[in-house]
Amino acid sequence: MIATPASGPGIPTSEDDRRPGTPPGDPSTTGDLPSGQRAGFWGLTIGSVGVVYGDIGTSPLYALREALNRAAEDGVSRPEVLGVVSLLLWALILIVTAKYTLFLLRADNRGEGGILSLLALVQTAMGGRIGTTFLLGAVGAALFYGDALITPAISVLSAVEGLTLVTPVFEPYILGISIAIVVGLFLVQARGTGAVAAWFGPITTLWFVVLGALGLVHIAEDPGVLAAFNPVYAVRFLIEHGFVGAVVLGAVFLAVTGAEALYADLGHFGRRPIQAAWTFLVFPALALNYLGQGALVLADPGALRNPFFMMVPDWGLLPLVVLATVATIIASQAVITGAFSLTRQAIQLGLLPRLEIRHTSHAHSGQIYLPLVNWLLLAGVIGLILLFETSAGLASAYGIAVTGTMLVTTALVWLLLRHGWNWPVPLIVATITPFAAIEIAFLGANLLKILDGGYVPILLAAAMTVVMWTWARGTAILARKAGRSQVPLADFVAAIEQRPPAIVPGTAVFLTSDPASTPGALLHNLKHNHVLHESNVILTVRTADQPRIPDADRLCIAHLAARFVRVEMRFGYMETPNVTHGLAACRRQGIRFDIMSTSFFLGRRTIRPDARSGMPVWQDRLFIALAEVAADPTGFYRLPPNRVVELGSQVTV
Repeated sequence: MIATPASGPGIPTSEDDRRPGTPPGDPSTTGDLPSGQRAGFWGLTIGSVGVVYGDIGTSPLYALREALNRAAEDGVSRPEVLGVVSLLLWALILIVTAKYTLFLLRADNRGEGGILSLLALVQTAMGGRIGTTFLLGAVGAALFYGDALITPAISVLSAVEGLTLVTPVFEPYILGISIAIVVGLFLVQARGTGAVAAWFGPITTLWFVVLGALGLVHIAEDPGVLAAFNPVYAVRFLIEHGFVGAVVLGAVFLAVTGAEALYADLGHFGRRPIQAAWTFLVFPALALNYLGQGALVLADPGALRNPFFMMVPDWGLLPLVVLATVATIIASQAVITGAFSLTRQAIQLGLLPRLEIRHTSHAHSGQIYLPLVNWLLLAGVIGLILLFETSAGLASAYGIAVTGTMLVTTALVWLLLRHGWNWPVPLIVATITPFAAIEIAFLGANLLKILDGGYVPILLAAAMTVVMWTWARGTAILARKAGRSQVPLADFVAAIEQRPPAIVPGTAVFLTSDPASTPGALLHNLKHNHVLHESNVILTVRTADQPRIPDADRLCIAHLAARFVRVEMRFGYMETPNVTHGLAACRRQGIRFDIMSTSFFLGRRTIRPDARSGMPVWQDRLFIALAEVAADPTGFYRLPPNRVVELGSQVTV
């Protein structure tokens, strides 16, 4: 089952509620309208262009260049150019159009998409947390972090490198300019992006219009390049070039990096606006630009050095570099925001410890900032720029992260179709096998680049997977140990009613992961202070398997005795828990709640390693380190700091 957000050293929370998933067609899961938004259809469509398609929209900067350079042993012939362009076009058609826009966008979780939303659906369908599905979700999320590091580095580098075509004077300063842009981008994250996000869609729309226009100009010079739409050229290229063809295939995959964003941002814009943007603007612009670059190389083989920027005359080069730089900044912003959102989901699903989450907008709950994640990403991006120095060098590292994420998504979809939607196996095989075969081919091609930089996303993903697996194992061990020593709440309430201690005025709220057991903080309070409040709330915070919970369904209240009330508070995995706000809603159900007379009792645990607990000592120490960086539960649960009392204990893991 899905893990809960606070099963760490502060406040453990309970296991999640499980609701059965529903297949496409259910009104609650169509994804046609994004949650909480009433913007017009075309407004959402333009918005999706800036956020959803920023990453894939910058691929023309380097995708065809890298593919052709890998094919160019002694220059490139016309069949080779047509073959590479054909591979690019059919990668867009088969992966982005067929898999993502037509199929995967229908596999939403109450309107939300992304690999962790898909994981939640699969776990619900399979009746709880299964080791294999959990590991798949962890690996997919870990690979996305690799993508979040590489995208800003390769996109900004590839745009700034265009300055060397303006004048060679800029060449020694490319790294410095790129790092300065990246640093500025991450520095502004704390201020939020609301003020500039409204410009993302129009600017990126302009970018795609320019892509298409540049392509049309050069296609007009050689209309024969349109023959690349014939897949025979792609197949023939792969057959005739053998190993070189496989290497080129790895570079071709750069054209579809960013496809996962179509699914991940489903909840922000809805299925139909995302599909419309792809059909009427993004795909035509990308196809025209790749065809135009191919036509340019056929006319001038010297353009192979940088075919994208050489599509414009000298007077248009600097404006195009500026526009490309802005487009890559927007693409980087989108993937950074995605990393923040993914981290919040991972925290809520128990894959990571609580981290500080700041909301940067009063109007949009999805606009968040995570300081630790932001600075780790910045350090990683700068490290990649300094390590690889050029966008061509980074291209070798890029494909593995994205292909790995796509394969994980395909595997989870297989499980969802089988266990959630109850499709017959032959139909699943017929639907999924073509996608899996293409992605395995791309992964194999990208694995050829391990020594050239492909090891970077593999190491990053391995490290993040170990972190997530360690956190999940450690919290499970702590939960089992706590369960052995807990006192049944019903027995405790009956005993305390018979022999009550001294009663003091006010309300005490005790947070616990197990609503059937007596909270440790309550036992410690009685042991050391020898008093009981006149009103006691036993509070369990649950993370549900759906993105958001309506306020009407958030609370479940049970009166245990005159002085005891049990409250279960549910939040979606895309929500930030606000306990104070939730308790205020209890007034509508007849429970008195005055924040000025309420104290929140939290259990603070000091963790010590224990080699006999089930994890190796190194993993114990990693878990303890993760627990130490966890955000304070007071802030995480939005509790008033001056009303919180912490009672400590020592445990081993």
